Amino acid sequence: MVRSLCYWALITFTILMACSDANQSSAGKSQHSNLIFPVGQRVTNGNFTGTTYLYSLIEGDSVNGNSVGNVTFAAGSRSKWHLHPAGQILLAIDGVGYYQEKGKSKIILRKGDAIKCPPNVIHWHGASIDSPFVQIAITGREKGPTQWFEEVTEEDYSSTPIHDRAPL
Repeated sequence: MVRSLCYWALITFTILMACSDANQSSAGKSQHSNLIFPVGQRVTNGNFTGTTYLYSLIEGDSVNGNSVGNVTFAAGSRSKWHLHPAGQILLAIDGVGYYQEKGKSKIILRKGDAIKCPPNVIHWHGASIDSPFVQIAITGREKGPTQWFEEVTEEDYSSTPIHDRAPL
């Protein structure tokens, strides 16, 4: 009887320790572990500063010219200046990010914010200096591909934002 009791106590202890380790492991995971979409593949095309990932959700085609992607920026990473001939919509889904149009002040983006970037407007977007950022990018492709320009300077990236939210 004592032997059986010790056996079950040992089994219970082992299970509790395993559950405790699993909770500690998941507590240490990235804040992105609860997101809907996978992080995707690292972007290595030279159009981003820092570490950026893309998970392509929908490719634009002849029926619907919009492409949709989940973009994950590590803290401090960002796109180069660029434009979209048919415009772009950004939906902030996690973290803290920045958006800036050429000649205008930088805007802070937080979870739930949306940006409508008009066609042919040069802009950049990415993560804040101290937080990763995840966005859904909906990009019109029917009027041509994205046009890429120079890297965002440290001065532009570090500039003081004008406000916390951009209206559509």
